[in-house]
Amino acid sequence: MNRKNLIAIACVFAVMGMTGAAFAAVPLYRLFCQVTGFNGTVSRADVAPDEVLDETVLVRFDTNVRGLPMTFRAEQVSQRVRIGETGIAFFDVTNTSDRPIQATAAYNVVPERAGPYFQKLQCFCFDSQTIPAGETMKFPVQYFVAPEIATDRESRGVKEITLSYTFYPTKGAEDASATGAAG
Repeated sequence: MNRKNLIAIACVFAVMGMTGAAFAAVPLYRLFCQVTGFNGTVSRADVAPDEVLDETVLVRFDTNVRGLPMTFRAEQVSQRVRIGETGIAFFDVTNTSDRPIQATAAYNVVPERAGPYFQKLQCFCFDSQTIPAGETMKFPVQYFVAPEIATDRESRGVKEITLSYTFYPTKGAEDASATGAAG
């Protein structure tokens, strides 16, 4: 095989490798953020901690909607919880349209350094939600702030955490509803 053919084959493999890396970047970044709490990403927990501290933190709730005919609000603007204690917050979502809406809630916390310690046991944001036309649904979030936040050098002293949600259309929902309406 001559040199020109080797260079061409190397270029083809390089392009294929870069294309594969581009497709893998988003899921890998999302996984990295969930594991490390990077960029304010909240962790999912299976069980609450055994230790509850006397120290408290104020958890604020922020709600947003992007590109959907719906209203979304927290029943409480904030809650004060002890570190390690399980809290529960409720959110109301109203579909103001005459069609069902399929939506997903993205979430994060501020300050970002609290991300690894703010953990959810149960959340409507774990799955896509379908809200019937004209209906209001109540969604719970069960969470805790891990006790390790009190001993982490960078996160020690965090007194307020804002949990922010943004509902946006679930990818492919428009295509599925258009197919269902046509068939």
